[in-house]
Amino acid sequence: MTHPATQGVPGEGEALRILHLEDSELDHELVTMHVETDLPWSVEITRVEDEPGFLHALSSAPPHLILSDFALPSYDGLSAYRAAHQRLPKVPFIIVTGAMGEETAVDTLREGVTDYILKQRLERLAPSIRRAIAEVESRIRRERAEQEIRQLNASLQARLEEVERLRNTAERQSQRLEIQARQLEEALNLQKTFLAETSHELRTPLTALHGYLRRAEREAGGSQTLLDAQRVAENMTRLVNDLLQLSRGELVQSIEMHFMNLGQLLRQVGRDYGVNAPDGVYEIVGDPGRLNQVFINLVTNAIRVTGSPDKVWLEIVPRPGELEVRVVDRGPGVPDAVKPRIFDKFYRGKEAGSAGLGLTIAQQVVTAHGGTIDVVDTPGGGATFRVRLPLPEEDEETGGDLEPSIDPDDVTPDDAVTADGTADARTG
Repeated sequence: MTHPATQGVPGEGEALRILHLEDSELDHELVTMHVETDLPWSVEITRVEDEPGFLHALSSAPPHLILSDFALPSYDGLSAYRAAHQRLPKVPFIIVTGAMGEETAVDTLREGVTDYILKQRLERLAPSIRRAIAEVESRIRRERAEQEIRQLNASLQARLEEVERLRNTAERQSQRLEIQARQLEEALNLQKTFLAETSHELRTPLTALHGYLRRAEREAGGSQTLLDAQRVAENMTRLVNDLLQLSRGELVQSIEMHFMNLGQLLRQVGRDYGVNAPDGVYEIVGDPGRLNQVFINLVTNAIRVTGSPDKVWLEIVPRPGELEVRVVDRGPGVPDAVKPRIFDKFYRGKEAGSAGLGLTIAQQVVTAHGGTIDVVDTPGGGATFRVRLPLPEEDEETGGDLEPSIDPDDVTPDDAVTADGTADARTG
């Protein structure tokens, strides 16, 4: 039977067991008074004064929560945290101390300590404990959900293997093939349901994140960091909505077209992900949010496969009537057999950590802009994703700065506009 402490929270009718590392009897009594009066659970609090007593208590009666002074005559709170984390990594650990410098406090939180409370502010102790226990409960629910997902994936894999077996014996076992076909349909429906439910679950924390960012903006004033964070949160919200639409078999919607500077958008993506992007103004008609989503997806994919943003860069190639944006990497490249399927919904190749929808969304957005997207080999090794977007009609009529005699197929990487505005003369 699993010990209650390993569950992280007290069971029904069970007291909250607290281990208190404190050498002062008076301070211990003050802490006890606050936790017994301000917590919704009954409390069993055990006090120890030194390292041997603390280590013995950890092994003999594992607690739901640990409180510790920071400075003791022969021991310290940070060493106590490390010992507790090694033995009971999921148990919250709160430092309750008389004084602590800001830098020291930050170091303890960075180490993994749940929270710290000053003894002269013990009214904060009970809320901190409630929050810590709530986080443990949330983690337990998440772990259970992840276990269910793993079991579901195992079940789906077993069913798909059964489909393959029946396919090989279809002529002799037609009746069993029909039964298995229904099982396959059920498995696909489960996959769509899982994706839809996951998208719904992601909406809740994203909505909360938007609220926190707006509150931070009101309290701290506007800053570029907050604006960037809000923009990233909006992009994530849009991506979740797109995943939900695709799980239902729908096309990506909500394309809002207007004049925009594509060069500025690419430079912003480059700054966010440490990738070189070209200078210059490139006016097109498009949806900045959707195109930002496209290039973030392509850039992050390239960084993931190469392992470094230094091996990824952006180029713009002016072409008659259109602009070609290239996301170039020096990674392993895309096999020829994979290229025709890489934009298919749910196709993941060897990327087991991907839902297989990012490139599908990118293709739908580019198509909605009247453009095209494909992938070719990078000269010298790697992959280059090419996104071609039409120029405004007035540019097509006047020709703009383009040379009408240029054949689109004659444009090579040597003609690309790179991050310093010059031609990229790579030799591979």
